[in-house]
This record gives sequence, C-alpha cells and structure tokens, in this order.
Amino acid sequence: MAYRPTPRTEARKAAVRERIVEAAIAQLEDGGYASATVSAVARRAGVATGSVYRHFPSKSELLAEVFRRATQREVDVLTAIAADEGRPVVERLAACVEAFARRALAAPTRAYALIAEPADPAVDAERLVYRRGYRDVFKKLLDEGVERGELAPHDTELAAAALVGAIAESLVGPLSVSQNGRAPRHEALIAGLVELAVRALPAERALAA
Repeated sequence: MAYRPTPRTEARKAAVRERIVEAAIAQLEDGGYASATVSAVARRAGVATGSVYRHFPSKSELLAEVFRRATQREVDVLTAIAADEGRPVVERLAACVEAFARRALAAPTRAYALIAEPADPAVDAERLVYRRGYRDVFKKLLDEGVERGELAPHDTELAAAALVGAIAESLVGPLSVSQNGRAPRHEALIAGLVELAVRALPAERALAA
C-alpha cells in the first residue's frame, strides 16, 4: 500500500520550508546573495543542509523563491499606497516613490540584492518579472489619473516603465555606498527622486494653461 502523507506531516513540511525561506531572506538582508550559501541558510534555519535540498533541489531555486518573496513584499507596500483613492493620483505616486526609495535606503544590502547585485540567472529572470510588477502598479495609477482628468492622456505603460527604470538606476550608486560602511544623508536624494517623478507627469492643468 502506497504511503500517503498525513495532514500533520504536510503541515510540518510546510513549516520547515517556510523557516528555510525566512532564514534565507534574513541571510540576504545581512550579506546579499554572496552570503546566502545553502549551508549558511541551513544553519540559520536550524536544519540540516540535506533538509534544504529536500525542499529546494538547487540553490538557484531557493534564491529565486527568496527573491520572489522579498520583492513581493515591496510591491505590496506600493500597491497599498496606490490604492488609496481618497488622495490625488500625483500625491499617491509621490508617496509610492518616496516609500520605495526610503525603504531601499533603510536596508541597503537587501535593496541592492533585489535591484542590482549579480546573482543566479534564475534571480535575473525574476527581476524582469518584478520590474513589470512595479511598472503595473505605476501604470494603474497613471491610468486612473488620466481617467479622473488629473493627468493628460499619454502612454502610461511607457511612462510607468521609465519611472521604474529611473528610480532603480538612481538608487544603485547610493545603495553601494551605504553597503561600504558610509551613511550619507539621503533626504535630498529622496526628495529629488520624488520631484523627478512628479515633474515627469503630463499634468492636465499644464496643458490647459
């Protein structure tokens, strides 16, 4: 008779897998992908190295899952800010940009790993997926702005993609500096990114003037 895992066994397996993923995310935050070896993650999770491989056949699959989980948390933050329909679209966009930059600069090792650190090809593939995820958050917001008459009609997908690229690229250098032990003042950078994003929008009132 074939063995069938019991609900308790499946729950225990799921709990161990979750512990491994959370340990890997914490390791990523401390030292980036270079530090996230299978043995380091196993020690942090309190499991044997073989247990990690039972849940993730390769380090590549583990890192891809870690990237997905960590990045989705950031996307969820922006999605929540963008969904506040009681505020003008431009104000919400500014808040999204500020939140993205402020959260990144507060955790530079994690942010650099998510945005630019050289990693496994599987992680690079996930980066492309989540770049589109951030783009979609901005695009939805810009579409709403056009519909509400707060913004002039424009190519919202192009504008959203350009904003994501500009914000990410602008943060790479400062994140690298922060990782090297220096802690420059970031308020001017955050304010500059917000101003750049807002000024890039085709405001309806500007066209009507």
